[in-house]
Amino acid sequence: MPDRNDRVKENVPGAYYVDSSCIDCDVCRDTAPENFCRSDVNNYSFVYKQPLTEEEKVACEEAALCCPVEAIGNDGAIGNDGEEQ
Repeated sequence: MPDRNDRVKENVPGAYYVDSSCIDCDVCRDTAPENFCRSDVNNYSFVYKQPLTEEEKVACEEAALCCPVEAIGNDGAIGNDGEEQ
């Protein structure tokens, strides 16, 4: 289960986040490339853009469901667009 208190520092504010249990498997980056990218320095993924469209939200949910270590969370926080995610 993702730990909202253990988010990696690169995540942008909002509902979706990656925690430090990420194993850099590339699943989220393949599933939702508009929202996840890799930290080359730290060898893990992070949310660089919160989803703004329904398509992006669906992709982020799929990435969270497919994450083999459950490192992706959605805590329903307010996104960059000011709307609840």
